[in-house]
Amino acid sequence: MTDKNLIHPQARSTTNGGAAAAKPSFPATKAQLYGATRPTYRPQTYHRPRSNRNWCCTICCWLILILIFILILLGAAGTVVYLLYHPQRPSFSVSSLKLTSSEFDLTLSTTNPNDKITFSYQPISVSLLAGELDVGDGVIPSFEHATKNTTMLKALVERRSVKKKSLELKMKMETKVEAKMWVFKTPRVGISVLCDGIDVAGEKAATADEKCAVDVRFKGWK
Repeated sequence: MTDKNLIHPQARSTTNGGAAAAKPSFPATKAQLYGATRPTYRPQTYHRPRSNRNWCCTICCWLILILIFILILLGAAGTVVYLLYHPQRPSFSVSSLKLTSSEFDLTLSTTNPNDKITFSYQPISVSLLAGELDVGDGVIPSFEHATKNTTMLKALVERRSVKKKSLELKMKMETKVEAKMWVFKTPRVGISVLCDGIDVAGEKAATADEKCAVDVRFKGWK
């Protein structure tokens, strides 16, 4: 048999319907190697630090609430005291006022109308005025005023140079008073007393029992 009669198998032609040829493998790039070993990124949760301003606001709110609570307690205590004791302001009147060559001889009466409250007076400053002119100044010593009691007060007021023998005077007194109720004491409260329309002529005494207006800087007293 000659070579011509030998049948050589033909190589199969690669067509679209046949098996695809194996893709050539290339070495991995640096980017692919880095991506394979790089951990997955997970965003971190951001916690905003608490501001000092929030603490200040909280403290201020608590202080305001505590202050309001204290004021409510004080108001309730004042109401209870008023209902139990019915505080009334003291009264003053001029019993006599005599004019001498060098001084005014003053006698006052003061009444404490309360049956459960005593008063403790600081020294009382006395000023005698003729119009707007200060014609005399003096001091009444401090004293304790018992309940349901009328006390007579005397003072010698130094006279200033006045040419008139007959004067129409008004008297101003300033002091501080402390009220005592059982074992409780109030803070010292300012008190002003004004006695107007006092006529003085020589040795003649002023009109007896000239009433005085009392201004107490504590509105709970009637």
